[in-house]
Amino acid sequence: MTHVDRENPPAPFDIRPFDFPEVDHRRMDNGLDLRVARLSRLPVVSTQLFVRAGESSLDEAHGGLAVLTGDALEGGTTRRSGAELAERLEGLGARMGVSAGWEGITISLSCLAERLEEAMDILVETLLEPGFPPDEVTRTREQQLARIRQREMDPASIASTHAARRIFRAGVPYARPLNGSVGSVEGVSRDHVGGWAGEWFRPGTGGLVVVGDVDANEIEALARDRLGAWEGHPPAHVGFRVAAATLERRIWIVDRPGSVQSEIRVGHVGIARSDPDHYALAVLNTLLGGAFTSRLNLNLREKHGFTYGVRSRFSLRRHPGSFQVSTAVGGEVTAAAVREILSELERLVENGPAVAEVEAARHYIAGVFPLRLESAGQVASHIVEQIVFDLEEDYHRTYRDRIRAVRTEDAAAAGRRHIRPFELQIVIAGDASVIEPALAELGVAAIEVVESA
Repeated sequence: MTHVDRENPPAPFDIRPFDFPEVDHRRMDNGLDLRVARLSRLPVVSTQLFVRAGESSLDEAHGGLAVLTGDALEGGTTRRSGAELAERLEGLGARMGVSAGWEGITISLSCLAERLEEAMDILVETLLEPGFPPDEVTRTREQQLARIRQREMDPASIASTHAARRIFRAGVPYARPLNGSVGSVEGVSRDHVGGWAGEWFRPGTGGLVVVGDVDANEIEALARDRLGAWEGHPPAHVGFRVAAATLERRIWIVDRPGSVQSEIRVGHVGIARSDPDHYALAVLNTLLGGAFTSRLNLNLREKHGFTYGVRSRFSLRRHPGSFQVSTAVGGEVTAAAVREILSELERLVENGPAVAEVEAARHYIAGVFPLRLESAGQVASHIVEQIVFDLEEDYHRTYRDRIRAVRTEDAAAAGRRHIRPFELQIVIAGDASVIEPALAELGVAAIEVVESA
């Protein structure tokens, strides 16, 4: 029998070379950013068209409109019903989907290279000639309302919703759920959806990404032929400034009488995607709570047995998102779990990470990076990310080198700048009668009990 030395794990292998595909970057006359990457190993193509029409452009009263509009796009055009669109795509062996987020809406298309022109016609028809049939808009709206009502009953979603509300000042879009509320969605009609799409679906500040067995010149000719007459810019967005709801550490208990488990969210305002510290923070967060072997997981799961898992993350957006730790524990150990989370954060900020921790985190991030770029669709999504966040041309090509260049002192300094233990908002969805007394004994912050609605 082979002996396994569990006390001395093997050292990581050398990082294998990986080259991000060369991207041919061009700008069309209408302002559309065109990027083409040739991957010839398979005769497939992934196309993603991004328009900067996202939820961050909407106030709370209209929250969820971008999500609803994106979902309704697949309901039919002025020429075909949703069923006819689906049938045509199936006949081409193509798949199309629409996703909406804070920054914009992306229409994704995948097909064989030889069917790209025909499939592209469907994508362009969907984008430029949306029918938004009233019955389809109604169906889409009701589905979104059902998801919102489900979110309002799900303990994890309740905790996340309240955490956003306590982290961000009222009026900041990130303080609300991405897909809106019952109040903001239930009155949305076809006219609202169609009017908003007509105003915001413009090529300026948008982008078309094509990855696969294709030629850049041919793609440019195809794009000019199909999208050359599309013109204009989305409305000038006044924008917003992210601000914290409070800089004082607080505990918020979202009371759920009878709940045997507590959903915990601990966080504050984080950084924007453009912050140069995001490389160092990627390394720091990996060792804190971004991997299974992280400090938080080894403490709360392995040492204390409080939870099946705990994670931390920085939500990176064009404006500063949140830094947040999330987990679920039994009600009787809620206070102890909060104590350990705060202790880990305070120790990390005060003492910094160990050299071995930083080295392991660097190896992990650099090692898994190519695994996220195995398909044409994954490569296309990463290139779209460059458009969305105005990243430099060589961002993905140099990403692993920049991660591997993060030193222990870099990670420690970034942690001191961007993790602020005494500004943390501690939100717990659970039974207040069970968890409040023990939390009060901790004496780490003022406590307020709020209703779950």
